[in-house]
Amino acid sequence: MKKLIAIYFLTFSIFPYYETYKVNTPSNKKAYLPYHKIDSSAAKMRSFIIEISKYAKKINPKFNIIPQNGVELCFNELEFSKGTHKNYVCSIDGIGIESLFYPSKKKNTKERLEALNLLKDSKKILVSDYAKKKKYTNRSVQRNDKEGFTSFPRGKDNYDYSKIPTNLNNENSRNINSLNEVKNFLYLINFSNFESKEQLLKKLKNTNYDLLLIDLFFNETPFTLKEINELKIKQNGGKRLVISYINIGAAEKFRYYWNPDWKLGSPSWLKKEYEGYKDEFWTQFWEEPWQKIIYGNSNSYMKKILDAGFDGAYLDNVECYYFLNFN
Repeated sequence: MKKLIAIYFLTFSIFPYYETYKVNTPSNKKAYLPYHKIDSSAAKMRSFIIEISKYAKKINPKFNIIPQNGVELCFNELEFSKGTHKNYVCSIDGIGIESLFYPSKKKNTKERLEALNLLKDSKKILVSDYAKKKKYTNRSVQRNDKEGFTSFPRGKDNYDYSKIPTNLNNENSRNINSLNEVKNFLYLINFSNFESKEQLLKKLKNTNYDLLLIDLFFNETPFTLKEINELKIKQNGGKRLVISYINIGAAEKFRYYWNPDWKLGSPSWLKKEYEGYKDEFWTQFWEEPWQKIIYGNSNSYMKKILDAGFDGAYLDNVECYYFLNFN
């Protein structure tokens, strides 16, 4: 019964997308299976991220590891009343959260907020709210500031992280040398609004964001060490951090590692279609071939990020561990 309560609690609270999952009744023994699957998959994802962190920090001890969403991984048994999972929490430097306060109809905001407040004193919390109206953008900044979180509120025209907003909250000229010093950030991973890499770089250089979160590639061409180093200076002369996005839970057809002969189920670790993203597949992330794509060798995604001089990596789709088990 304790496990069943945990399933219900996680499904309707911390997890961002799982409100519709139905928990079986206590009389149905099959109800215990989902929790076992979740817990086992969660342990694999934690181990994956811990190994990514070890690899990166061996090369650059100051490198920042920031998983996006999946805050429940920070807690034993995926429940924040059980205390923090020390090895995992020690392996990461911050936590990225999408849509914490906006859209405002999320059923799990209270529970996620409680979990984040248990972590914020030791980990930087970066929140990217989706605020469809300008008044909600301002409210998002205020609410996140109140909680001690750093926010990037994006408007209705920036759902896919493709624009540089004209307004910058908490603008400053300070030198930013660590993640904890960041007061604002730009989340820009879709470069479709920029005609060339040169245009994009110029636009980015002319901003005063404390942290730039961008993709490693512009039209399949990676940024160079020189280009990234130049981005580390704000327009006002202050230093800043530059973080690279990386998808560790889903394989993307447009990446350098993609084999044109691949399809769902071939290789076997391309396990499940990613609903809403036709060019992506959920992976069995614990499989060695996928992990070798992500880290551990000279052609791995993480090595390319490190070689380009980024200050850290923003790990997306860590919730893969859940979506592989449930529809």
